[in-house]
Amino acid sequence: MLKSDISPTQRKTAKRTRIVSLSLLIIACILLVNVFKLDFFMYEYYKNKAFDQITTTSTLKAERGKIYDANMNVLATTKTTWRIFVSTRQIQTKAKEDGVDYARMISQGLSTILSIDEGTLYKKITNTKQLDVTIEKAANEDEYNDVVEFLKNNHIESLVLTEAQTSRYYPEGTLAAHVLGFTGSDNQGLYGLEYSYNSTLSGKDGYYTYAKDAAGNSMPGEYSGVSPATDGYSIVTTIDSFVQEELESQLELIRINHSVQNRVTGIVMDTSTGAILAMATSSPFDPNSPFELDAQSIEKLENSNLIEGSNEYKAYKNELMQIMWSNKAVSETYEPGSTFKIITVSAALDLGAVKTSDTFSCNGYHTVGGWRIKCHKTTGHGHGFSLAYGLQMSCNPTMMTIAERIGAENFYSYVEDFGYLEKTGIDLPSEAGTIFHRPESIGSTELATASFGQRFKVSIIRQLTSIAAVANGGRLIEPYIVDKIIDNEGNIISERETVVKRQVISENVAKTVSEILEEGVSGDGGAKNAYVDGYLVAAKTGTSQKFDVLDENGNSYLRIGSTVAYAPSNENGIAVIIVVDEPQSQVKYGSVVAAPYVSNLLSSILPYLDYKSTSERSEYTVGNYIGAGIDTATKALKDNEIRYVVVGAGTVVLDQVPKAGVSVQKSSSTVYLYTEKREDDYVIVPSVVGLSIKEANILLSNSGLNIRISGGLSDKCTSMTVISQDLPMLAKVKRGSVITINVLGTDFED
Repeated sequence: MLKSDISPTQRKTAKRTRIVSLSLLIIACILLVNVFKLDFFMYEYYKNKAFDQITTTSTLKAERGKIYDANMNVLATTKTTWRIFVSTRQIQTKAKEDGVDYARMISQGLSTILSIDEGTLYKKITNTKQLDVTIEKAANEDEYNDVVEFLKNNHIESLVLTEAQTSRYYPEGTLAAHVLGFTGSDNQGLYGLEYSYNSTLSGKDGYYTYAKDAAGNSMPGEYSGVSPATDGYSIVTTIDSFVQEELESQLELIRINHSVQNRVTGIVMDTSTGAILAMATSSPFDPNSPFELDAQSIEKLENSNLIEGSNEYKAYKNELMQIMWSNKAVSETYEPGSTFKIITVSAALDLGAVKTSDTFSCNGYHTVGGWRIKCHKTTGHGHGFSLAYGLQMSCNPTMMTIAERIGAENFYSYVEDFGYLEKTGIDLPSEAGTIFHRPESIGSTELATASFGQRFKVSIIRQLTSIAAVANGGRLIEPYIVDKIIDNEGNIISERETVVKRQVISENVAKTVSEILEEGVSGDGGAKNAYVDGYLVAAKTGTSQKFDVLDENGNSYLRIGSTVAYAPSNENGIAVIIVVDEPQSQVKYGSVVAAPYVSNLLSSILPYLDYKSTSERSEYTVGNYIGAGIDTATKALKDNEIRYVVVGAGTVVLDQVPKAGVSVQKSSSTVYLYTEKREDDYVIVPSVVGLSIKEANILLSNSGLNIRISGGLSDKCTSMTVISQDLPMLAKVKRGSVITINVLGTDFED
């Protein structure tokens, strides 16, 4: 056919055909390219998309590691609890079917088991549009079992449901709460060691994957699999539970006896290693219920006169909770006061700016830069006294004179060497840094006030760590809480080693300062109230002003009383600090509000820690003589120079007063041995408060009572007075009963 014979219609059809064919070819190419792209480049993406649609994943929770004390007692662990919840739709449906008020039945039963108000629980179940209402977030095992039994007995298992879950549990309650911290609802560490070592303790969650059909039912197949969880490691701390309990007990006594407004804090440290044996702040919260205020905080909230539920009320409650959680020993700062004089004297001796043979004078003040800066003893300490006396009596003019000899540049250098310008590095969160003068800002006045620990701030852990450098022979060490990290089979993953940062003073200087401080305790120095019978203890008290809060005349009126003490030995050493923030008692000196409690603490923990007694103790622990022959019992008492009285004509001891294990004062005690059935012989307790030691001994002995002295007593100290007794005046007690009297030096020093 000739081209001229092709009609226009045919030509148009042919053109359209070519266009359509070309379009189809282009589309086919695009499809082929996309198929190639999907097969080779997008395969994994769409495979995973398909995998996600046909599979589901369940988390396998890792078990959080435990926290142990130094003796492997569990301080924190994980336990199973149960969430108790109701299906409101099921309750409504079954109530209509059976004509029974199941909501009321459940409210009555669970309110008794879970200690929840019945009316509140009923409203919670009925006045809601939620399908799932939680009744109890963390029921314990006994509560769970009681709930299950209640449901079975009433055949309502489908209406009330339970879900097992894990939660953090602290078996010792409030013990070491500020050190341990706590976790949140997701078991994440929020405070303390729980926070610092969260990644170590938490482990890594696993998961279980399985295929599902359109109805959501599990299907076996190649898409199922398990990635096991990796449990967290456990940590072994340096905390000794006995020492911790003793420290917390003393802090609570101080808080109560001296009406302390801003908490009491204490630390016990091994000076040779830096291990923290105890750290506490009054009053400890319960990490099992960390969002519940302690009794003191509740009292403050109730006395605030704020309207419950108001924004101001909520803000103040949150502030009190933050304070309650705060580890004051690490996170807050204070002016160390006269305990810093240990550093001033150590620096001066190490530099050679003073010698122990130097003499000093005190008129009750020292003039610096045109300012008359007072001594705590406004009448002065006299003239021509030694360096040792100046430190023991906490003389401010002596320290200012020494600081002038040291000079501002050298003084700053020693402050830096003792670690005050750096954090200790303790493995606890939120450690506070020191607030100190800049080198160029240290004039004569700043140097003078700094010499006796005023007008700068340090953390309590910083102060104790720096003092420990004097206690251990001049080595600045790094304190720590965690000794080991172990797996769940007890294998050691890592272990702490002692970190010595530097030698800050010579060993001879450290020994000299320690001897001066020890003489001040065993003699008649300002720290005599820290005396511990039978042990060498070096101590220094301190009382500092708080310049953050002033009265209407611009004067500081709040005080901080503190005491630092250490008991050196050839094998190891131990140091203690107690800081009392805003005591409200009449006398606020550290020698009164802190030193006697340091004595009580060391009297308890030094024998426990197997420290060797340096001299014969004036106390005697009564043995068990019941069942022993009278000759054997009396010989044992004679050998220990203890007076005794035998009552009866028998040959075997049937009873004794005091009982075995009771500590009594050797010089003024009598043990009564009964060889026949005895009739109780009662005596009337006299009052000895306000009497001297000698007067109290005579009166109590003549009254037929045995005596135990608390608070520290040195034979060289003559100015000790009884401030309290544990048996009330006119009480009727058995002859030979033990009365504990607390004694205190009456010539108070700061």
